Amino acid sequence: MKQAKPTIQEPKTAMASFTFAHAAVLLVVAVVTCYWNSLSCGFVFDDMSAIKDNRDLHPSTPLYKLFLNDFWGTPMHMEKSHKSYRPLCVLTFRLNYLLHELDPMGYHLVNMCLHAVVCIMYMSVCCMFASLGTSFLAALLFAVHPIHTEAVTGVVGRAELLSSIFFLAAFRCYTCCCRATKPAGWRYVMYTVLLTSAATLCKEQGITVIGVCCVYDVFIAQRKTLQDLLITAYALVSGKSGLPPWLKSSIARNLLLILSTACLMLARVKVMGAQLPVFTRFDNPASVSPTPTRQLTFNYLLSINAWLLLFPSELCCDWTMGTVPLVETFSDPRNLCTLAFWVTMAKLAHSALTRDGKRAKATIMALSLMVLPFLPASNLFFPVGFVVAERILYIPSMGFCLLVAMGTNLLAKQRNLKYVTYAAVFSLLVFHSAKTIWRNFDWESEYSLFQSALKVNTKNAKLWNNVGHALENQDRHAEALEYFLKAAGVQPDDIGAHMNVGRAYKNLERFQDSEEAYRKAMALMPSVIPGKKYATRVAPSHLSVYVNLANLIREDDARLMEADSLYRQAISMRPDFTQAYINRGEVLMRLNRSKEAQQSYETALQLESDNPDIHYNLGIVLLEQGERSQALKCLSRALQLDPHHKQSLFNSAVMMQESGDPSLRPEAYRRLYEVLEQEPQNEKVHFNLGMLSMDDKNFTAADQWFRKSIQLKPDFRSALFNLALMLSQIRRDLEALPYLDQLLLHFPHHSKGLILKGDILMNKVKDVDGAKKCFEKILETEPKNIQANHNLCVVYFEQGDLYRAEKCLAKAHELAPGEDYILNHLNIIRGKIQQAEMARRQQQQLQREKEQQQLEQQKQRQREKEQQPLEQQQQLQREKEQQKLEQQQQLQREKEQQQLEQQQQLQREKEQQSLEQQQQQQREKEQQQLEQQKLEQQQQLQREKEQQKLEQQQQLQREKEQQQLEQQQQLQREKEQQQLDQQQQLQREKERAERERG
Repeated sequence: MKQAKPTIQEPKTAMASFTFAHAAVLLVVAVVTCYWNSLSCGFVFDDMSAIKDNRDLHPSTPLYKLFLNDFWGTPMHMEKSHKSYRPLCVLTFRLNYLLHELDPMGYHLVNMCLHAVVCIMYMSVCCMFASLGTSFLAALLFAVHPIHTEAVTGVVGRAELLSSIFFLAAFRCYTCCCRATKPAGWRYVMYTVLLTSAATLCKEQGITVIGVCCVYDVFIAQRKTLQDLLITAYALVSGKSGLPPWLKSSIARNLLLILSTACLMLARVKVMGAQLPVFTRFDNPASVSPTPTRQLTFNYLLSINAWLLLFPSELCCDWTMGTVPLVETFSDPRNLCTLAFWVTMAKLAHSALTRDGKRAKATIMALSLMVLPFLPASNLFFPVGFVVAERILYIPSMGFCLLVAMGTNLLAKQRNLKYVTYAAVFSLLVFHSAKTIWRNFDWESEYSLFQSALKVNTKNAKLWNNVGHALENQDRHAEALEYFLKAAGVQPDDIGAHMNVGRAYKNLERFQDSEEAYRKAMALMPSVIPGKKYATRVAPSHLSVYVNLANLIREDDARLMEADSLYRQAISMRPDFTQAYINRGEVLMRLNRSKEAQQSYETALQLESDNPDIHYNLGIVLLEQGERSQALKCLSRALQLDPHHKQSLFNSAVMMQESGDPSLRPEAYRRLYEVLEQEPQNEKVHFNLGMLSMDDKNFTAADQWFRKSIQLKPDFRSALFNLALMLSQIRRDLEALPYLDQLLLHFPHHSKGLILKGDILMNKVKDVDGAKKCFEKILETEPKNIQANHNLCVVYFEQGDLYRAEKCLAKAHELAPGEDYILNHLNIIRGKIQQAEMARRQQQQLQREKEQQQLEQQKQRQREKEQQPLEQQQQLQREKEQQKLEQQQQLQREKEQQQLEQQQQLQREKEQQSLEQQQQQQREKEQQQLEQQKLEQQQQLQREKEQQKLEQQQQLQREKEQQQLEQQQQLQREKEQQQLDQQQQLQREKERAERERG
């Protein structure tokens, strides 16, 4: 038996005491240091579509929709879908939304934490091929590299972070599979497949871990070199030997991985609906270029990506369009960069594949991590929707950082270069950290992000457009127009730039210039080619030019048909263009073609059944058709899809209030309060809350809501009138007058306001002339207004002009023959006119009789002068008697006349009293209603007071009983204590007596 050699225990160095846990803590500190300022950034660039506008994040959207829609919330089967299928990533966004909705800080905090997790997992993977020190340096370089700001600070970069976590986890599982025994090994293979699927469901790039696993299996686990593979292949081809054992096990594992990869790819194609996403030449100009321009440019892009990893000084959020000019000839000097890249990569690959040893194996894994995950985005096999994307370099940078760390380790072993290497690495870490921190500030807002991009590249029209969008969101439309015009100048054939120019002109109310810009954009659209699908040659967003132009010209009612034609043209080009159906429905409503509008919205619903806007618009159409119940169902469906849909909340609440159903009012209140939380300065919400309170007879609350709405909008017509009407109804007429004056100041011909003011002036203020002016003003614009005509007739009556009042009422009766109250008043006036006419005729009759008497008297005196004195005396006697008789008759007639006039006067007073009684009864009825309300309130207060008194009495009774109980208990305890004391006293005396006897 061999004797074991004694071991010599060496003293621990500082590096020996540096553990993986220490390194992990330092990595977390580095990540937090570099990305702490990202927590103050908002949603920018693609975050807007993936987060703010994505309904898949809302709790109201069923979870299964996440697995049917793309990354942006668009159904995968639709042609306009981007085909980015990342449901697990969207699920994490949804969890963020559940916790804090659209607060950006939470989203950025999760990204920062995920980046820290990736760094630690990456270090653990590196430790499989290099020392802890080298692995820590590689992970530290990876943690602070500025190229990662797009993936970490941009919220949508979470797809890279999550995919990287599952990518590394799948790779670690596979390494366990290669080292494990047979049964356990296959279990790890299945784990690898599951984790690969998860990585792919976070980002398509995750599927490349299968290739990395195969490289590891052959070159690391089996320890083979390129020469070994060539010898084995030659032996198999020549038939000199069979499959070696190592190859059998490797092929079995790799075959399962390849089959799983094929299944994943087939499932991916199935989800996409066997359709590729629609990209235009603006997204990737080289993809539509001829040979050899396409190949030269795509190969040159590889060197650009390598340069960004090596020297990330000029970073840009968007590299599309003219950012990288095409390499059109072999004589282009940029081909030297391509050549240098391929020579370097070939040298590294040859060195790693032909040598054996730990360093060579580590180099192989570094190259596989750098190359294989980048292949799907390299444009070498199929075109993608971008030229260069910094976030795509997140996983490839792992291999790059490992190569740098290994090179640093080699240089540090050279004694004359050790400290220079340390200083260089330290400087590099400091530079990268500072650049990352500074770069995060660029991502604070869209304006700062795109302005920083323009400092790097001014040939990208998309960047000019995006700065314009950022200014447009700040309502700085004149400045935005300058950037849009610059974009159109940089890329004259950019349809989107001309569309933006048109929209900017529209915002500046330069409508003619706006239409010209839109038509210029339409002229750039590809022509229809028979037999070729139009949607495959134009971006879905570019078709919006037809919608935008139609939206512009439909402001002119005379051009509604032209707008409808543009919508139909857009639909013919892309039958699934939902927005065109929606906007066409609005135009059809204005053309009074509600049935066609309904059909348009129903077609849109077939395309997007979960779009709350379409359900809302359909509800409005049904409301216009008088189908209130169906309309309310549509609005409720919209709220099921989006519980915070403001228009549906508001309009459904208004419909509930107008229905007059008291059982619906609580829900109407709730919906209006929810809208009020979103828009506290919305005067319409305050007004409708006032209407609800008015329906509930809560006049105090209604008064407050109406006054608040008027405060927000002093010319709010409905609020001014309804507040005045309510004040009049509750006998506060004089308070209503200022609001009516304010209403008529803004709307001088508001008929209801003028009628209400006239009634108050006539009945309360007794200003008949003022009331007359109000009613006459209405008739200037509305000569057939029944109420104004009638009230003016009442004014004539009050002024005593009966004939004018009778003529006025006759006219009103002709306008409204079915109004009984007008006919009643007309009959009253005509009765008064008849009485006045009778009185006039009687007065004329009396006057004629008086004149006849005077004439007879004159004749009689003349005859008396001619007769003899005796006869004169007799005659005088007879005349005297006759005069006496006539005086008596005259007195009798005057008495009868007075009695007749008194009867007529009594009749007039009775009719006047009847009219006044009708008015008084109306006022008393309203007063009784008000008093009934007050009585109910007093009864309620009395009941509450009696209830309080009863409760107080019960409380006093309980307290009294409690006191009695406590007193009884106290007396009982005292009695028991006395008895106990007496017993103890007797006991003591008994014991004392016994002692004395003893």
